[in-house]
Amino acid sequence: MAEITAEVLIKRLAEWGVDTVFGIPGDGINGIMEGLRRHADKVRFVLVHHEEAAAFMATAHAKATGKIGVCLATSGPGGIHLANGLYDAKLDHVPVLAITGMQESGVLGTAYQQEVNLDRLYEDVAEYNQVVMNPAQLPTLVDVAIRTAYARRGVAHLTVPNDIQVAPAGKDPYQTVAPVRSPSTAPVYLAPAVRPRDADLRAAADVINDGNRVAILAGIGARGAGGLLEQAADRLGAPIVKSLLGKMVVPDDSRYVTGGLGLLGTKPSEELMDDIDTLLMVGTNFPYTKFLPQPGKVKVVQIDIEPARAGIRIPTEVPLVGDARATLEALLPLLAQKGHDHLRTYQDKTRTWHEAMRALESGDRDPIAPQYLAQQLDLAATDDAIMTCDSGTIATWAARHWHIRGNREFYLSGTLATMAPGLPYALAIQHAYPGRQVIAYVGDGGFAMLMAEFHTAMRYDLPIKVVINNNNSLGQILWEQMVLGYPEHGVRFGAPLPDYAGWARGCGGFGAQIDKPGDLSAALDEALAHPGPALLDVAVDPDEPPLPGKVSYEQAKKFAAAFLKGQPRKASIATTLFKDKIQQLKG
Repeated sequence: MAEITAEVLIKRLAEWGVDTVFGIPGDGINGIMEGLRRHADKVRFVLVHHEEAAAFMATAHAKATGKIGVCLATSGPGGIHLANGLYDAKLDHVPVLAITGMQESGVLGTAYQQEVNLDRLYEDVAEYNQVVMNPAQLPTLVDVAIRTAYARRGVAHLTVPNDIQVAPAGKDPYQTVAPVRSPSTAPVYLAPAVRPRDADLRAAADVINDGNRVAILAGIGARGAGGLLEQAADRLGAPIVKSLLGKMVVPDDSRYVTGGLGLLGTKPSEELMDDIDTLLMVGTNFPYTKFLPQPGKVKVVQIDIEPARAGIRIPTEVPLVGDARATLEALLPLLAQKGHDHLRTYQDKTRTWHEAMRALESGDRDPIAPQYLAQQLDLAATDDAIMTCDSGTIATWAARHWHIRGNREFYLSGTLATMAPGLPYALAIQHAYPGRQVIAYVGDGGFAMLMAEFHTAMRYDLPIKVVINNNNSLGQILWEQMVLGYPEHGVRFGAPLPDYAGWARGCGGFGAQIDKPGDLSAALDEALAHPGPALLDVAVDPDEPPLPGKVSYEQAKKFAAAFLKGQPRKASIATTLFKDKIQQLKG
């Protein structure tokens, strides 16, 4: 068979180390599908049920492996469906290549069926965005797209008209009028070794050494530098606060860690931000500035790989532009040894916080407390388990009751905070790491959006474990409405209740529904031990609020206002809050 242009594209992906493409076929990419068929020994095509899931899978692959994730969709609606998952990659700064189809070049601009200018649609999400209009442009455009995705830590997009896909490889149908030849490149990207200038390091050390009460705020950009962060914490007597994305950067049982920050964070971390005079930010672009120190109250040193991000959230005395690991290695010898009185204060506060959290993990409460479900999952999972998580109240329970220890990892949609990535994330990560335990810890709202992908797990024999925290509602929105002072509206799904466990069994997997706390531990053990995909649907207390670490007077006042204005189920909510307080007093 004569080689077609789509084969050039697929072979170049393989030369870049790409071994998997996630997507759905369509008439706009039939040529690319043929390229994948002809080179199935090099690049595997994973057929999903929704293009949004394909983009989430590519994003999760990039987050977990550091290597580019690739997703594929047809022209028009298929490409549109990719957008949400691609924004997840953009906002969390991971390299993803999206490949889409386009109508034949001869009919573009004539309002042909499903004609959508996907290159224009992707203008905001993509760092590199190109229509392939000539077979001679490949494989160079693949090289440029992937290099750009790596260099700018974001999305690259190539859209290929139907006729170009099936055109003879290397064909250049146009007369050359400029002094150029067809481009020729290689599938090579070398990441720069980014380290701040010595003068900047000394200036940063001077600021930090002058501080009396120092804290470290670490994000996912510090991944791989956890040991160095702990060395810095010991040198400075500084507690470490972690963003939710950065949860796995340092173990939760580290003597330096006070926990997360923000609505999902801990009381000690929030109090710490009000107490310090110096803040070292490492690999984080923490957006919730309300929880950061007041501008001008503290001196700030920020380490970030992107110059534009240093100082974007809080005024920064010394921005250190560099890789977190390389920068900390250079900075550590310049830091003065400080006493640990400040650190010990927050170690005591953190112990008290953990005692309060453990009190809420009671198995005596019926309906099942979501904190108990999270705690039982934490105890049952292996020390090298990978958890993927959805957005919503589920993220609160994971942040507080799923503990990073051993080689555990944790992934969610951090900045976009979109619903539904937990399940497709799990599939992609299980595909990348077949020997690891991978758990999708999700809410019922997010699971319902992309639940068909459990069938994808069955078809590809990916033994993921899905644990649904089922409160039969959009729980986070419910409580956000109340904190604004409004009674809840339009957030509970009601009857009839979906049978998610039945869906799992219908796909050929393990499925069980649990609504009694006494049955939970054994059911988790059975699901985790099952050799294939397994799903546990756990009915939890629908009236358990994900309260912030510190409840402000204003928040309490708005919460009370919602009750006075006719909040449904207020008696049940009040009873749950009362039970929480009793458990903490007993603890």
